[in-house]
Order: sequence, then C-alpha cells, then structure tokens
Amino acid sequence: MQDILSDILQTLRLRGSFYFRLGFSAPFGVEVPAYKQSARFHLVVQGNCVVRLANGQALSLASGDLVLIPRGQSHCILDSAESNYAPLEHVLENAGYRGEGVVVATPAPHAATNELVCGHFTFRDGASHPILQFLPDAIVITAAMRARFGWLDDIVRMMARRVFESRSTPHDQGMVAIVQRLAEVMFVEILRAGLSQSPEMQRVIGAFSDERIGKTLMLIHTHPEKPWTVESLAKEIGMSRARFADQFTERVGEGPVSYLRGWRLQRAAALLDDTRLNVQQIAAKVGYESTAAFSRAFSQRFGIAPSEYRSEAA
Repeated sequence: MQDILSDILQTLRLRGSFYFRLGFSAPFGVEVPAYKQSARFHLVVQGNCVVRLANGQALSLASGDLVLIPRGQSHCILDSAESNYAPLEHVLENAGYRGEGVVVATPAPHAATNELVCGHFTFRDGASHPILQFLPDAIVITAAMRARFGWLDDIVRMMARRVFESRSTPHDQGMVAIVQRLAEVMFVEILRAGLSQSPEMQRVIGAFSDERIGKTLMLIHTHPEKPWTVESLAKEIGMSRARFADQFTERVGEGPVSYLRGWRLQRAAALLDDTRLNVQQIAAKVGYESTAAFSRAFSQRFGIAPSEYRSEAA
C-alpha cells in the first residue's frame, strides 16, 4: 500500500505550504477561506475550540485533538459555536505575517488560554485521484486515537514542538523545512488513522494491498507507458475480464481503463512540471502513441494544452 500511496502523493505533489501558531482567549473567531487544491489541519495543543465546516457541521475539539479539512473548504475556528469571526487575512496581518517562515498569531499572547498549530497543504494544479475524491469533509483524530497510532502521535508531537521552538526565531528556514517534511508524513498517517471515517476511502486504500487489485495498480503505476487493456491486465493477475473489471471498479471507484487514463495524465502533468522532457517524449512515457492524441486528452482534462500548462507552472 505504502509504495502506491507514496507514488500518488508525490505525483499529485503534496507539499506543506505554511504553518503558524494561533493563541486566543474567548471571545474569538477566524474564518479560513476556501482555497482550491489544498488541505488544512488544526492541532489543539492547549484548551479547546470549535471548527465549523462550510456545510454547517460543528466539530468540538479538545487538547490533543487534530482535524484535517482535505479539500480546501472554507471553515471557521471559534472559541464557541456562537462566536463571531474575522477573516484569516486580518488575523495574519495583525500578527505581522509576511508569507514566509512560521508566524506566531497570538492576539493576546499573555492571556491566551487556547493554542493551536495550524498548517496548509497544497497539491499540484489539476491534481485528481479517487483518494482525494473520496476524502470526507473532515477527518478528526482525537488524542485517544493518536495513542493507538504511534507514528502519527510521534510526528504530531515533534511537529508541535518544532513550531513552538520558533518563538525566538520565527523565520528559521531550516525549521520550516523540517516542519514541512513532518507534515507531509503526517498527512499519510492521518489518512491511515482516519480510514474508518470514510468507507469509500477505506475501500480505495484497501485496494492497494489487495493481492490482485493491488498488483494491477502497481502495474499501472510502474508502467503507465504499456498498452494496457482490461484483457491484458486481467491476464496479468489471473482473473477473467468481467470479474476483474467488476472488482476493480468496486474497490477503486472507477473502471481500470478510466483509472489508467486519469493516472497517465497526472503523471504527464508531473513530468511537465518536474522535467525538461518535451511534449513528444512525455506523451511516449505515459503511453500515448501520438503527440496529437496526448495533447487532445491533456487539454480535455486540464483545460489547456501541455505547453501552456508548463508555461503557467514555470
């Protein structure tokens, strides 16, 4: 499972973007705006708070609890469900945030009874995969749950400690890089710990370790350039065509050919971003026999031609 999941998150370019501490006392409220291709997390280090989602759901969090909001939805952080709130940009501006390092956002630093560590992940523009599609509106990891997932608990504690060590050096770039790497590992561990909160996500991630469907996914991820068909994939894993297609669709959420096409284009976007290969070379690497066919498929998926995508990403 881990190899496929790592390949997915690397290709979708999961990146930790920025982090800050938020200290407050009642009354307090901040609205975090919607932001595409992103995910946010909030870790309650001290006190408690309410996170209200865009759908109106209110999540009560206590010390040690962690929430991941995976699809960039707007939400509010409040001391209570009835509190008013201000836009996040106002809070960051008042804290002197300048877009780099770790900002200490403490409106009342000596009186704050609640302390949070907040973070922001980004994904590649146009990133798409069944894992992202099936994530719930929020994944809540309680302090008790963390105790059952040792890796996650260790990472959360280490990251919180690193962020709080920034008190004297709020723009320590070395510390920022460490926190970013820790957060990216934490994202994977949150998915693992929160599987029970989304049966669809549990089914997809479970498919990675399935003896036959997992092998199929590994073949697609390792060799997207091969001219795979439903028949050839089914033959590789020793299943009938119909049974294979049904099981793959049930576990992954889409048919094998649809998955293959989508993954080829995600790999192509990664190659456009991360390499100097020309469009013809990339087309061949992801399994297209002609550059024209690749360009048509890419434009249909991303809304722009491959060369334009590369220019915009530069």
